[in-house]
Amino acid sequence: MLHFIWLLIVGAVIGAIGQMIVGRDMPFGWVGNILAGLVGAWLGTRLLGDWGPHMADLAIFPALIGAIILVLIVSAIMGTTKTRK
Repeated sequence: MLHFIWLLIVGAVIGAIGQMIVGRDMPFGWVGNILAGLVGAWLGTRLLGDWGPHMADLAIFPALIGAIILVLIVSAIMGTTKTRK
């Protein structure tokens, strides 16, 4: 159970960093950040492999790159142009 909570926290942080780098907000707030982090980690690991430092069984650099890609795709599809101030 503790690993699952740690996974959600790391996913939220990765998703938040991804949306800060892109400069666009994910829909659904923190839930969107968690989804962007976790799905971005899966996407980044599939595209780039499992390299670099790990936290909660997530490779940080591929997860961050995957989250950035996911935020760009979701914001383009959903038409989210709201940027952070």
